[in-house]
Amino acid sequence: MREKTLGFIGIMRRANVLEIGEASVGEAVRNGRAKLVLLAGDISENSRKRAESFVNGRRALLVTLPYDKEELSRSLGVGCSMLAVTELGMASTLLKKLCESDGESFKSFSEELERRFEKAQRRKAEKHGTDIRKTIGKRRNNT
Repeated sequence: MREKTLGFIGIMRRANVLEIGEASVGEAVRNGRAKLVLLAGDISENSRKRAESFVNGRRALLVTLPYDKEELSRSLGVGCSMLAVTELGMASTLLKKLCESDGESFKSFSEELERRFEKAQRRKAEKHGTDIRKTIGKRRNNT
């Protein structure tokens, strides 16, 4: 299961939903694009504090992965210790996979991200329905 989770992180990189490295992660969090910030298990204390300051007061969740820098680097093809996931659905799926492999330690994060994902899906569906009614209403008024 561990290899599948690391493989999924590699897929997220190819799907272009990851920001890699401290500078990119910090920018993504400040811009509100980061949904989930991931840290390697063996990250330095200074980098951990920097990541905590990035997400302090923001909507992004901070999760320490059970993988070290070397394992992450192998799955991504580039050396890193800090990642940001910018797509809510992918972040939710990753946390579900982590729950399956590591159990209870990621359950609360997974539930919170799943709640946010469902809320975003509802808003998207409501917005789409509203837009259709407005378009139909305009057509009726113009004819």
